[in-house]
Amino acid sequence: MAVDGTYKVEVDTPMGKQELTLTLKADGDKLSGTMVSATDNVSFTGGAVKGDEVSWNAEVNTPMGKMALAYQGKVAGSDISGEVSVGSFGKVPFKGRKA
Repeated sequence: MAVDGTYKVEVDTPMGKQELTLTLKADGDKLSGTMVSATDNVSFTGGAVKGDEVSWNAEVNTPMGKMALAYQGKVAGSDISGEVSVGSFGKVPFKGRKA
């Protein structure tokens, strides 16, 4: 399953819904990409692809300082969904669709 592409994503955070543009690029079982929101533009490498499952880590700027995020998701056709670990806030859902 091809995970490559640009997705419009919503993350349901404790501070409300956050929208971002997610671009994924697979190279075999490795994943890299970018996440662009209204407040940040982050590139990441070192992610993983296994079939239709994807995972990656990124560090973003927040009003409280830098926060490490760990995404785990699944691509189904044009849709992507899963959970993101947001530090001490636990896990929150995300979902999106290819742009």
